[in-house]
Amino acid sequence: MGETQENRSKWVKIRLKPTEQTLIERRYKKTTFQCMSEYARALLLGKPVTIVNRDKSLDDLLEELMLLRKELNAIGNNLNQAVRNINSAHGAADNRLWENLLLVVNNKLEPSVTEIKDRINTYATLWSQKLKAGKV
Repeated sequence: MGETQENRSKWVKIRLKPTEQTLIERRYKKTTFQCMSEYARALLLGKPVTIVNRDKSLDDLLEELMLLRKELNAIGNNLNQAVRNINSAHGAADNRLWENLLLVVNNKLEPSVTEIKDRINTYATLWSQKLKAGKV
């Protein structure tokens, strides 16, 4: 049969100085815990506490990279829409000219877009690994 889940019914009360409470709250806010009681239980029971460590120097770079990725996705979407419009109107000479022009643009743009996206993903992976590495 399944285990019975025991409710937490016992209280542990402590008195703190205002500076001690401020210090504990500041440390708690740097962790991944959702509430102070989870954090306190983990500390008292000797369980591991994961601390979120952000490298502030990368924040500006990451914001710029995220904006660049959004812009690249928008360019790709616009290019796909243009190609769909050209494909839907068969036979006209102007359409053949546009198709050739779009092929040239696409062939030059796509490798650059792919390389930029790969670099962005590499930076994002490095950044997320730094976040995960901050365990105590």
